[in-house]
Parts: sequence; C-alpha cells; structure tokens
Amino acid sequence: MALEVLGISVLWLFLFGYVIIASIDFGAGFFNAYSLIRGNNHILSKIIKRYLSPVWEITNVFLVFFFVGIIGFFPETAYYYGTVSLVPISIALVLLAIRGSYYAFEAYSGARGHKGYAFAYGVSGLFIPAALSVVLTISEGGFIKMVDGNPQLDYVALFTSQLSWSIVVLAVVAVLYISSVFLTWYASRAGDESASELMRKYALIWAGPLILAAFGIIIEMRAVHNWHYENMLNLWWLFVISGILFIVTIWLIGNRKRYGVAVVLLILQFATAFYAYGISHYPYLLYPYLSIEDSFTSEAMAIALVVAFVAGLALLIPSLYLVIKLFFTKDYVSGKDETHV
Repeated sequence: MALEVLGISVLWLFLFGYVIIASIDFGAGFFNAYSLIRGNNHILSKIIKRYLSPVWEITNVFLVFFFVGIIGFFPETAYYYGTVSLVPISIALVLLAIRGSYYAFEAYSGARGHKGYAFAYGVSGLFIPAALSVVLTISEGGFIKMVDGNPQLDYVALFTSQLSWSIVVLAVVAVLYISSVFLTWYASRAGDESASELMRKYALIWAGPLILAAFGIIIEMRAVHNWHYENMLNLWWLFVISGILFIVTIWLIGNRKRYGVAVVLLILQFATAFYAYGISHYPYLLYPYLSIEDSFTSEAMAIALVVAFVAGLALLIPSLYLVIKLFFTKDYVSGKDETHV
C-alpha cells in the first residue's frame, strides 16, 4: 500500500471516530437543553449528564489527531485550507470554547439546571458540525478562485449553493439521529424506560430527515459535480449496504428490540457511507487543486508520522477501553455507582 493511501486511511479513521463520538456529545447537549426548555428535564437530564460527565473532554482528541495528521501527511493543505477555511474553522473553534465553558458553568458551579447555560451548550453543539461541514463543501470544488496565485473563497457561490446547505443540513440532522439512537440504548441500559422511550421517539423522528438530506446531497452532486457523482455511482453497493443497515436499525428501534445491536448497526451504517464518500473523493483533497499524490510529504516524514500515530493509538485505545469499563457499566449508567471524573 502506498504511504499516501495509508496516511489518508488512518486520518479518515480518526475523522470517523470524531464524527460518531462528537455527534453523540453534541446531540446529548442539545436534547438536554431542549428538555429544560420544554420542562421535561426530569426525564432526560439525569441520564444525559451521567453520559456527558466522563466523556465530554474526550471528544476532541480525535479531532486533534486528525488536524495534526492532515498537515503532517499533506503539508499543502495548510496553505489551501488554512486560507479558504479560516472563517468556518475559526467559528467552530470559538464555539468549542464557548461550549466547554458553559458546560463547566452549568455542571460544576452552583448554576445547575440554568437554562441559559444549557441552551448555549446545546445550540453551540449544533453550530459546530454545521461550521465544520462547510470544509466538505469546499473540497468538492467550484468555490475557490485563484487571485495572483493565491486561493480565495467565493463566499457568494458558497452561501448560494444548494449543495452547501444540503451538507450543513445533513451534518446537523446526523448529529441528532446518531445521538438519539445511542441515548435510547444508554437510557435502556440504565433501566430508565421513560427516558429511553422519549429518545426512541426522537430517533424515529430524525430518521426521515436524515434520509431526505442524504438524497438531497446526491441530487445536488449530480447537478453540479459530475466527477464525484460518477465515482459514487461506482460504489453504489456500499451505499446500498448502508441503506440496509439503516432500515434494520430503524426496525429494531421501532419495535423496541435489541437497542445495543441497533447502536452497532448505526456505527456500521455511517462507517460504510463515510468510507464510500471518502473513496469516491479519491484522489482529491481539494478539487481540482490538491490531490494526495501531489501534496504528500517526504517518505521519511510519512514513516515517522505513521509510527507516531500507531503509538498514539496504542495509548488511546486502552484509555477508551478503561473509560468504557468504568463509565458504561450498568451500575454507573443506572446511578448505583456514583463514580465521577
């Protein structure tokens, strides 16, 4: 396997890990805020806070690995994306800081249950994926102009693009769907049937918009980005598998059966679609200016990065396993074990 393919595959794995874990985190914050505003926080807040307490600081580990790796393996991405994605990435970073601050105020101060803090934490969690998803839109091409040899983002084209807004909608809806399916299982494991039933209802509600948003992106890609659409057609079988996994997941949730299996199928569903999207985007990191072959680092640097990432995984995986063993036991999620971080 070529080093550049190995490098992008490792980075895509870290990005997928971030997508899943961050979606659960962001969605949980939103549902907690929504329950406070609706006045039914007595149903959800306890379960959600028990989930967020040990994991809210872990989420961004995957994102840090990805950003370090993308610049290390493909240095030219810093020049192109550092210029054209400065605004959306800066917005996301500011929102991450705001989100972390308000969670600390709401969870660890005397302001527990403060609607303003919870609202800021929950809403910022939806704006973060919306802001970051703009980078995917930019990577499709057609939104950058070269002025005196320097890339400049065409904001008018970006904000008037139906594809751009379709990707933003999918990012937000996916967050809510992934989180609601996971929290359905989490609440069920805790033996909290009222919370589990409420999250089950949310999962079924957001399943429809998820599929509509996904089809909307495909339609827009067909209209304006034939190169990527044609590549996706060659991988139609992966998207079919993802669709089948989605149907089975919804069937399990709808019939109140084996929520744990539904979560596993959910992850497989998104993994299949996520990797199909990534493979169909090959070889471009930014169409048509940047490909993985043209922008790859030196062989010595690539080998050093691979070794560093393997060492990082050797530390990260046992740490995540320890978190799961400590904070995903039935005693902890049900409140019998009052262990806190």
